[in-house]
Amino acid sequence: MANPTIGLLHPGEMGSMVGAAARANGLRVLWASEGRSAPTRERAAAAGLEDAKSIGLLIAASQVIVSVCPPHAAADLAREVTGHGFAGTYVDANAVSPETAREIGGIIERGGATFLDGGIIGPPPRVPGSTRLYLSGARAGVIASLFARGPLEVIVIDGGPGAASALKMAYAAYTKGTAALLMAIRALAAQAGVDDALLREWERSQPQLAAQAERAVRSNTPKAWRFVGEMEEMAATFERSGLPGGFAHAAAEIYRRLAPYKDSPVPPPLADVLKALIEQDRA
Repeated sequence: MANPTIGLLHPGEMGSMVGAAARANGLRVLWASEGRSAPTRERAAAAGLEDAKSIGLLIAASQVIVSVCPPHAAADLAREVTGHGFAGTYVDANAVSPETAREIGGIIERGGATFLDGGIIGPPPRVPGSTRLYLSGARAGVIASLFARGPLEVIVIDGGPGAASALKMAYAAYTKGTAALLMAIRALAAQAGVDDALLREWERSQPQLAAQAERAVRSNTPKAWRFVGEMEEMAATFERSGLPGGFAHAAAEIYRRLAPYKDSPVPPPLADVLKALIEQDRA
């Protein structure tokens, strides 16, 4: 596959940087502005993406499509792509369970295209070494070669469709799961009137936790709305593996309660976050 055109659906905070990483390899990257917001348009322009105007025109001009969207929209987006007769290679790089990934794979392959399962670990890839795109399935090595230069490292793993998603779920269970747990712990301590005592004890026995809780608020609160579906996919992943998924359901609820802070330009103070968690619990 020499210099294919890549169609990116859609250039959010993560997707736009994935598109920029492909551009760093000299590839043409398309996106579709129809129905998209002004911030999305700004991100796409900053990343050097070419506007195909509509999804239909994007699909017609692309040999590879990369899907980076909220988990709840991943299957519907795949159906929309197949509805336009896409017959190239479809990379689903969304935070979904292995079963959902295989469901999406079935949609894509019944439509006549090749499916690749993907999972992104790390922040939006702006600097080398920060972010990995794991791929599993047929033609994974070919797609990996398209990102050989630039800030996004692509790693091919064995296991076929579902393997990359399983890795993403396992990894995020710790990173996003512990962030939600720390925020819930601080809310519990605040509600019980023992937050200061907890911080003093942490300073003695777990000195890293206070700063970790603060980082959880700064990093996750403005994006919490995006993590609800991911945590629900994670719960399903654990449960289908014969493991309890209750902690992932609880993490989904924590992030759901923080959804009003969606895309806040400035992370709210920790005290406000804890108050929001407690008050929603009492509602």
